[in-house]
This record gives sequence, C-alpha cells and structure tokens, in this order.
Amino acid sequence: MDFPKEFKYSKSHEYLNVQGNHGTIGITSYASSELGDVVFVDLPEAGKTYKAGDKFGVIESVKSVSDLYIPCDGKILEVNKDLNDHPEYVNQDPYNKGWMIKVELTTSSKELISSDEYSKFVLAGTH
Repeated sequence: MDFPKEFKYSKSHEYLNVQGNHGTIGITSYASSELGDVVFVDLPEAGKTYKAGDKFGVIESVKSVSDLYIPCDGKILEVNKDLNDHPEYVNQDPYNKGWMIKVELTTSSKELISSDEYSKFVLAGTH
C-alpha cells in the first residue's frame, strides 16, 4: 500500500491533500482494497459546508456499504463526477482519478495523522 507522504490521513481512512487553502479528499488505498470492488459512490452537491467528522457521502462495494467522513471543516467546491460512471477509479487510482471531493478549507482537523502514523495504524490492525 502506498500512502503519499504529503497527505494527511484520518483513522476512518480518508485522506486530505492540502494545497494552499484547498484540499482534495478521498479514501486511502488501504480502504479501497478492504472494501473490494467499488460499485457506487454517493457524493454531495458542491456548495455544501461540513464540519470535520461529518458524514459527506456513502460508498458501496461488492462487500459492503460504508459512510464517508470529511476530515476537515470546509465548503465543497467540486465533486468528482467521473465516479458516477467509473466508481472503479476509487480502487484503481484512489489518489488521482479516484478523488471524491475538493474543498475550501476552513480548518484542518487536529485528528489527522501523517503518512507514517497512518501506515503504523493500519499495520497494527487497530481500526
């Protein structure tokens, strides 16, 4: 599994790639492999505002249905519409083609951890 060093991670397996006051959010390669083949992603409309930890969507795989939680406070600027027709992008390329939402950051969650901490977290099996 690869966890890009410049990203921050939540213990609910979402990533946050911060660039200035914007962030890109999706699920980690670990989460996508645990879910199995993703068949549907339900994402919010652009313009909605969320607080860190709020549910922002749902992801459905051949194995299960799981909620998606936003790892920061922010307003949704863009939603990855490609996932409507190609939910498999979440499995194939979660950090590029499989991103889910882009937000204007209000604040970053203090609960986010580094790539190394996230790697230790998933390897420890305490999730």
